[in-house]
Amino acid sequence: MPLRHWSRTFPVAVPVLVLVAAMLLFQSGAAIAKTLIPSIGATGMAALRAGFGSILLAVYWRPWRARGFAGGSWPLLVYGSSMGVMNLLFYESLQRLPLGIAVAIEFTGPLAVAVASSHRAVDFLWVGLAAFGLLAVLPLGWSADHLDPVGLAYGFGAGACWAIYIVYGKRVGAHFGGVSTALGMLIGAGVLVPIGLATEGTRLFMPAILPGALAVAVLSSALPYSMEMFALTRLPTRSYGVLMSLDPALGALAGLAFLGEHLTTVQWLAVCSIIAASAGSAATARAEVAAEPLLE
Repeated sequence: MPLRHWSRTFPVAVPVLVLVAAMLLFQSGAAIAKTLIPSIGATGMAALRAGFGSILLAVYWRPWRARGFAGGSWPLLVYGSSMGVMNLLFYESLQRLPLGIAVAIEFTGPLAVAVASSHRAVDFLWVGLAAFGLLAVLPLGWSADHLDPVGLAYGFGAGACWAIYIVYGKRVGAHFGGVSTALGMLIGAGVLVPIGLATEGTRLFMPAILPGALAVAVLSSALPYSMEMFALTRLPTRSYGVLMSLDPALGALAGLAFLGEHLTTVQWLAVCSIIAASAGSAATARAEVAAEPLLE
């Protein structure tokens, strides 16, 4: 049954589990993408992911049937553009940094959203644990010279776009429902595909590249974005933001499993802190979700 038809009466555990599964898929796709970037560049990888992803989502969600553009076109444009630029900046960062580090830097955006939307002391406890985990995920045993400053800048830029994506995703999801993901990806593809064609040209159509690019589109766009929209419209913004702190841990694990990127002992300890923050956020979100009207 499509996610858009799921009952709004599901307990909070359901959107939490859906969100975690989406992150696992995304990080697996990111690991595959990193192996393709040397062949087609970060811009080409972002363009192929957006192009394939938009086609897959359009087939499933049929966004041409959406209504209400007169009242929701501006938030939708911001949402879709931020999605596209976020993907491009993330791949530019991933080209220069280890996967776990790139994801950790990008997470400054969701963490900022979590801090800005927190109103109770317990929320700051989870945010503090997540922040500690992020600091430990960073390569504290290395000199700062070992981290590409351009890669760091791209990572923080991706984080800023991610924050915009979360804020506007909540509004767009309330207005358009599940079809928001497909609409946003179409806008993102409209931004990225022309850039990819201009910079990479025919290299985007190499037969050896296309199967991997399609896998990235499925794992990092078509499935996780639909799943994230389901979770985003059923969890408080601050709880969604802190739950997303699992991403650096999952990114580090994907980097280890698929790319052979090892973390230090301190960085593995950070995983425990991030998981504790996510579990705490999920536990305290239960009463809030029951009290808040759920968005369609």
